Amino acid sequence: MLHYTIKTAKEVFDQEDICVSTDGVEIKECAENAGLHVPFMRPLELSGDKSGTYEVIMHALQYYQSIGRNYDRVLLMQPTSPFRKASFITEMEKLYTPGIDMVVSVGLTHHNPYFSLFEESSEGFLVKSKDGFFENRQEVPKTYFYNGSLYLLNCESLRKSKIAGFKKVVKFVMDEIYCVDIDTAFDWMIAESIVEKKLYTYEHN
Repeated sequence: MLHYTIKTAKEVFDQEDICVSTDGVEIKECAENAGLHVPFMRPLELSGDKSGTYEVIMHALQYYQSIGRNYDRVLLMQPTSPFRKASFITEMEKLYTPGIDMVVSVGLTHHNPYFSLFEESSEGFLVKSKDGFFENRQEVPKTYFYNGSLYLLNCESLRKSKIAGFKKVVKFVMDEIYCVDIDTAFDWMIAESIVEKKLYTYEHN
């Protein structure tokens, strides 16, 4: 998964601008085998299961600042979302302006909060997650989910707020096949099937 992500990054960025942040020796060696230099290892306080993405990004930015390299934006590419095209990155760059907080990759959700998502009330009954009265799915507003693949972040915004607090967010919509995020064994089976059926290959980039 890491090699998929690194290959896509190398198609767009100079290698000196690609950072693999890790606390694992095996991951470091994997990145180096893909042709990257890993400039640092994460400190102990950022090496636990509860370590946050925000803190990891800020640590990397602070490292580069310490060696005289300052960035106005940073692209987060999570290896657990391996199916992406290099062209997606260049298209997201076109959507980015200094006045926004983030351009983020999303998918169109099939489970719409106006129509098919419910929450449990304090009385124990299911109620719609979002108010709205629609007779069919075609009438409901489109809703999106962050697919975990690409986050183009304004560094100035990051200094003021965590990602969850961003208000000025622009979407970049990906087709369903590119929205696979591998968190479970079932997700892995789906990803394997996509590769085996050649629905996604490196050549797609």
